[in-house]
Amino acid sequence: MPIVYKILGQVAPAATTDTPLYSVPSGGSALVSTVTITNRGSSAGTFRVRAAKSGEGTVANKQYIAFDTPIEANSFITLTLGLTLSASEALYVYGSTGDFSFNAFGQETTA
Repeated sequence: MPIVYKILGQVAPAATTDTPLYSVPSGGSALVSTVTITNRGSSAGTFRVRAAKSGEGTVANKQYIAFDTPIEANSFITLTLGLTLSASEALYVYGSTGDFSFNAFGQETTA
């Protein structure tokens, strides 16, 4: 099984929209080492990050890694996670405004 180190996902979601940042491909697994959150706007805001198991179709409180975490204007936060995900599991993000960028870095193992 080859391991590839890469940018796992990048999104700039619409305001207050739960958005997939990365989904593990079928038959694979991943280690999400780092997630960066950037507030490109001129006002402070909040963000959310959650991990969902395969088959969990609805958002649940137990999934949140960060919830309504404050971030200042024109700044960024780095989360060092070491988050392991298996096939069809996913990482989702949310920003209080449309001025957020999210990036996930790590390794992906494929069959």
